[in-house]
Amino acid sequence: MASVARYQGLVERLEREAQQAPGRYKFKLALLAGLGFAVLGGTVLLALGMSLGLVLALLAISPILLLKLLKVIWIPVAFGWFVLKALWVKFEPPTGYVLGPNEAPELRAEIERLRAQTGAPPLKQILIDPNLNAGAASVPRALGLFGHTHYLVLGLPLMQLLSREQFAAVVAHEFGHFGGGHGRFAGWIYRVRASWNRFLGELSQRRSRMGALFLRFFNWYAPYFDAYSFVLARAQEYDADATAARVTGAPTMAQALQRVGLGSVRLQRDFWADVERSVETQPRPPQALYRDMAGSFAAVGADDAPILQELLDEQPGLEDTHPTLAQRLQALGQSPAAVPAPAQSAAEALLGPLCQTLEERFSREWHEHVAETWQQRHQALGQDHARLAELEARADALAGAELGEYAVLVDRLRPDADAVPLYRAALAARPDDALVLARLGAQLVDRQDAEGVGLLERAIELDPDLTEQGLQVLMQHHHRAGDEAAFEAAAKRLRALYQRRDGALLAREEVDPKKDRLLEHGLDAEALRIATVGLQASGKVKQAWIVRKEIAGDDSGIPHYLVLLALRGVAWTEGGMLQKVLDGLELPGSIVALHESSHRALAKRIKAMPGTLVYTRA
Repeated sequence: MASVARYQGLVERLEREAQQAPGRYKFKLALLAGLGFAVLGGTVLLALGMSLGLVLALLAISPILLLKLLKVIWIPVAFGWFVLKALWVKFEPPTGYVLGPNEAPELRAEIERLRAQTGAPPLKQILIDPNLNAGAASVPRALGLFGHTHYLVLGLPLMQLLSREQFAAVVAHEFGHFGGGHGRFAGWIYRVRASWNRFLGELSQRRSRMGALFLRFFNWYAPYFDAYSFVLARAQEYDADATAARVTGAPTMAQALQRVGLGSVRLQRDFWADVERSVETQPRPPQALYRDMAGSFAAVGADDAPILQELLDEQPGLEDTHPTLAQRLQALGQSPAAVPAPAQSAAEALLGPLCQTLEERFSREWHEHVAETWQQRHQALGQDHARLAELEARADALAGAELGEYAVLVDRLRPDADAVPLYRAALAARPDDALVLARLGAQLVDRQDAEGVGLLERAIELDPDLTEQGLQVLMQHHHRAGDEAAFEAAAKRLRALYQRRDGALLAREEVDPKKDRLLEHGLDAEALRIATVGLQASGKVKQAWIVRKEIAGDDSGIPHYLVLLALRGVAWTEGGMLQKVLDGLELPGSIVALHESSHRALAKRIKAMPGTLVYTRA
């Protein structure tokens, strides 16, 4: 899809078509869904069919000729295998605490009741995770060709936030996505849409040429399928809401929607913001995070009314298939109203003793995950505050780089202060300070001041390391301003940056004896000594040559080395012997080890370069 405008235009056209000719729309959508499977399966079947056809043709001509050309027959078979290997993506099931068969019987009974009433398929597992969310997860078998395995993921914070009745409405909504509320076709499209999105994400992580070929196709195919299925996906949200309303009542579903919206905003604005601020004063993270979170949900929010109004004022967009809160309430025939915290949460009512166990478990896991970083940040913030006090004591005498440092510290440590005048003063002293330009630019575009665009562009020009973050800020600004052309131009530059990085990663893993540009290794005496020790310790290396490979489009600053090896002894596999050498080899960058006998053309080039021979076994 070339642009946001084209995507939006296609979605709007399909919305009209779905209303005027729903049968034709669904038929075209089914054809498009099948196209992806046809490309994958057809490629493999073509390769295998070529082999079978060659065998039958050669048998008809001469069985002796068949034996002579056996290697030729295996070429398409090997191609089919490489295709399968490139496309074989294992879809991992969702993660979380797996509810045991004898745990939380009331929760199990409630879920089974809702599953039966909504017509959802049986579940393989019920999982509880630490997120304010719930999800009906369908994991495809062979990209959905052999059906799906169904899971229900429940967030402990969601259960802490809602009453038992509101929680039941959310679960019924999720079961509606399994197809119980909107038919087999819509449920299938919902799962295929999720599968293709996951497949594209997994495929983009692969670094193979075969995978790259299919990635080009799916980079074209996925946006079109996404646009075609967007209309149905949004309609499915309404259908899932209707399913929940049928099972639990429209007022209950409306309460759940508003309570989840308010809780999500308060969680980010209040709870996590307070946790973040406590890094400055507390050397260690909170011990009972999820117990504290439950307490925050139970507290009365003084600003609930204005937050609810913000949610009701949101405009629908193409970033999310979910309709806005106002649209969903209107579809349910319900008016917005204040929803107080429940006297007893769903977690307390349905989990029993497991509620406290999970609070302690998730709190402990979070604490262990953030403890080291928390302590480092606490110490760093202490040093930053000390430095800010030092600079502030002589604020009138600051000059040069210290003006920029002062502005950055005030901006970071005093969020209520206006750092713009300080950044302007720093910029007047050093007009080409890229960091100051970037931070001032970000501040200005946040205020919808177009001056910030030029400052961000100048910062990117001066310091390419700021490109990714700068373009992301520019995209957000242009999106808010409604400048679709500028948004798409920034998005195109960001995509090009990611493509260059992907190409650079692929170049680090592959070698081309003709095209690779080889440079002197540039290692100092100490780096060479450490490398020599590693080569000698392996006991497998007779000689070793090291060169540096130039990586086009790489902005990481990390050098990449090719290590050519003449090995001694016998190993079952060349790869195993090379890996053993690599395990003990230390160089200040990424490494690819090559056996000289397997890369003769490249070995000849490397050996011809002066200074590349770094080790010879005594």
